[in-house]
Amino acid sequence: MTNSKYYKLIDKIKAEIAKNGISQNIVSDLKDLRVMVVAENQPLLAKAIRLTFQHIESNETFNIAIPDDEPIEGFEDVEKLETEINPVESLDYLLSNMSDISNKMNVIDIRAFVTVLKELAGENY
Repeated sequence: MTNSKYYKLIDKIKAEIAKNGISQNIVSDLKDLRVMVVAENQPLLAKAIRLTFQHIESNETFNIAIPDDEPIEGFEDVEKLETEINPVESLDYLLSNMSDISNKMNVIDIRAFVTVLKELAGENY
């Protein structure tokens, strides 16, 4: 991303969620962020941001687990282990990944978030 306002807006959203948690207040900032990434032809980011603000609008939280770094040995089952999800930490992690899409691992994690968000959106995707 070449737009410096993009990074400033991500920092603003991260500061807002750190201070006040996840609320409808950040939805308009996420929508503004999406406009910036669409202008720079970043379809993965546009999809991730859209699904994120739609999820927050619908659920009033971001109850998506941070993707695991490596699969747990012996678990071939698709079902995830039951873990406690920290919505603020998860959203902060996603936004941090969006801050550096030149990192291949960040892109992989963003795609993982998109996959889960699409599944949760179901027919509303």
